[in-house]
Amino acid sequence: TFHTLVLRNRIILQLQIISVLQWVITFLVMGPDLSLTPEKRGRHPEWVRNWTVWKHFRDYFPIRLIKTHTFLLIRNYIFEYHPHGIVYFGAFCNSGTEATGFSKKIPGICPHLATLSGNFRLPLPQDYLLSGGICPVNRKAIDYIFSKSGTGNSVGGAAESLDCTPGKNIVTLKNRKGFVKLALQQGADWVAVYSFGENEVYKQIILKKFHGRGMFSANTWGIVPYSKSINTGEANLTVPKIENPTNQTVPLLICTFS
Repeated sequence: TFHTLVLRNRIILQLQIISVLQWVITFLVMGPDLSLTPEKRGRHPEWVRNWTVWKHFRDYFPIRLIKTHTFLLIRNYIFEYHPHGIVYFGAFCNSGTEATGFSKKIPGICPHLATLSGNFRLPLPQDYLLSGGICPVNRKAIDYIFSKSGTGNSVGGAAESLDCTPGKNIVTLKNRKGFVKLALQQGADWVAVYSFGENEVYKQIILKKFHGRGMFSANTWGIVPYSKSINTGEANLTVPKIENPTNQTVPLLICTFS
């Protein structure tokens, strides 16, 4: 009946909201700092990446991964994700889970989403992140993945979060050349990843604070993001291996990619 259908849709919506809210709370309670140890490089258990909760997470916005390039298993890749967003919903859903079909669309590539080292301070949130293959975004962690895990790896990596205003897309690149230099040193292809809609899910207000909707109503304030479509695509640039790139090589590569 009509009333049964309405009730079912309400239940599905609440499940979607809960699935997103638990991730937001995990993000907010993660601590400020932690030194990296080699084993903190993500574990990729398939049963965690395939949780049903991530499908509800995906459908709330919804989030979609659009493949535009064929990735070779003999190569390593560094994915540079923009815009960062407040809570990087698109990056996490696409790389940290199988909700958008990463392994089916890009078979044989093992993704390691890289985030701030401080996000690994508390034990439970730390294990939660590691279970999705997430690792700290620093040189030691990324070098470890590329040197110990062979080929077929991808690593993606928050000043940009302060510019996440709906209707605007501000990308921070000028002082973020470390990824390019690392790509050259590792001989890893550099992949620019862009999520359209990432900046629309929260509203930025004065003093760089943000807000979303309430859990039970879109007309109240809360920390639940707004339901806005996030579509993620990528563009690839093959990078030669240069063990000691010069200060002139890095800007040249950026200009070539642009």
